[in-house]
Parts: sequence; C-alpha cells; structure tokens
Amino acid sequence: MTRSIIDRRSSESQSAEVETGLCPDCETDTIVHDPDRGEQVCKQCGLVLTEDPIDYGPEWRAFNAQEHDELSRVGAPLTQSMHDRGLTTTIDWRNKDANGHSMSADKHGQLHRLRVWQERIRTKNAGERNLKYALSEIDRMVSALGVPKPVKETASVIYRQALEQDLIRGRSIEGVATSALYTACRKEDIPRSLEEVTSVSRVDQREIGRTYRYIADELDINLEPTNPRQFVPRFCSELDVGTDVESKAIEIIDRTTEQGLHSGKSPTGFAAAAIYAAGLLCDETIPQRAVADTAQTTVVTVRNRYREQLEAIDQQPAT
Repeated sequence: MTRSIIDRRSSESQSAEVETGLCPDCETDTIVHDPDRGEQVCKQCGLVLTEDPIDYGPEWRAFNAQEHDELSRVGAPLTQSMHDRGLTTTIDWRNKDANGHSMSADKHGQLHRLRVWQERIRTKNAGERNLKYALSEIDRMVSALGVPKPVKETASVIYRQALEQDLIRGRSIEGVATSALYTACRKEDIPRSLEEVTSVSRVDQREIGRTYRYIADELDINLEPTNPRQFVPRFCSELDVGTDVESKAIEIIDRTTEQGLHSGKSPTGFAAAAIYAAGLLCDETIPQRAVADTAQTTVVTVRNRYREQLEAIDQQPAT
C-alpha cells in the first residue's frame, strides 16, 4: 500500500514537471518529442518522461484527399446556411440499406412515412419555418448569382441577426433575405450590383434598397461605398477584351475617383463607361450597347460618363 502511494506521488510529481517543461532528473528545459516512438525525452540526460501515448487519430490511412473524404466517419461541418446548422438526420431517397441492396415494397412505404415525419419535425415553430424558407431563398439566389460560399454564410448570419432582433416584422421574408445577400456581397467585396441581385430576387429593387438601408442601420453595419474598379475584371471577361483595355479602364477609374467624379454615380455605369473609354484609347472597338447590356445599364449612361471621364483625365481618343 505504501509503495503504491509513493509511486503515484512520484508519477504525479513527474507529470507536473513535464507540464512545466522541466526534466525531473536534471531540471533542465531540454525536453523534446520523438514523433517516431511517440515519447518525450530529455536531450540532456536521456530520461524518457512519457511513453506509449494514446493515439487519437483514425486507425485507417489515407494517401489523398479523396480517400480521406471517403474513409472519414464524420459529417459535414456546422453551417449557418441551414436552419438547424446541419445537425440533423437525413433519410436517403434511394430506398437502399447499408449494403446497397434495394428494400422491399413494404419498407418503401415505411421509409416514405419516416421522411414525411422527419421533414415535419425539423421545424418546431414558426420562427424556424421562417428561417428555413429564408435560407433556402438565399441559397437559390447565391446559386443564380454564382457567388462563393462565404457570401452565403455571411448572408445567413445577417438574416439570423435580423430575425433575433425582430426586424422581419412588417416586411417580406424574400425582401429581408435579398437585402441580407446584397449586404453580404458588399461586406465580402464581391462585385454584385443591386440590379443584378434584383434580377434573381422575387421582390422589386425599391423594396430591396429600402430594406437594405433599414437592416444596415439597425444592425450597425457600416459599409464603404462600392468601388467601380471591382466590376472591371468581370465586365472585361464577359466582353472578351484585352488586358490592356482592362488595365487602362482601372487607371481611368483610379484617376477620376481621386477627383471625386464617381461620387453619386452608379458604380456599374461608371465602370462600364471606363471600359468603353479605355477601348477608344487602346484602339479596340467595343459597342456601347454591349457594354451597357453587360453592366445592366443604359447606353445614355455609358455615353455621358465616358465623356466626363475623358475630360477629367484630359485625353481624347485617336481619330
């Protein structure tokens, strides 16, 4: 009994020394970890402090990302873009067992009833049903706009905050969801204009703008004005123009922005005009109609803005 107590106290004293990084024998801080043997060894005196550690990793080996995903037994990470954050059970629609064999007709009916009840119990109140529908709308618009996944996560968080602060009352779910997505695009510096967001939404532009301003004010979201140069690479790619035109358009925007010429003007129209002006200066013909359609603006806007830009930088196209 006395021997076991002494051994336990000695072990506790040794573990305390390991936690502080000192060797209990020579009292130096030269403890290193041997990854091959899984031991902690003192370099000074050679004392083995810990051995046979518990391996918390998987028992299987994977040699590439695909094998790792196939062998992994964990689910998808938590996400804000689902109303239950992804913590749910899904009953597969293929009516097959764990071995991949088809089930009997009786089991098909039973699984169908289970799916129906599973779908019903996933939302327990009106708030969750509201959130589920709104997040599905955000997912649909994100897919239509082709924006990355972080934007969808940010938009979902913004909508959740609006729902928690009861900002949805008196407003449509679609309007608040679209406004959250537009706010997320601006917050993540993804160039999507209000017109583009409106084109995939179920509400009109006026309601989106009004709801966006209300949500940004109530949630204290301070966003910088949209820089027109963010739209230039995408517009130039859609118009299939050269890199010299893109570089010149960015230069025009930078020079005119320094003079404050973009203040109060549509960033997409301003970017479209800069691309057209750059095409004139680089001797590359770009139809005004094509530029206007790409930026979802009017030909009159492109014509007026590009003339203002050329006057501001004191350049005229070659005749």
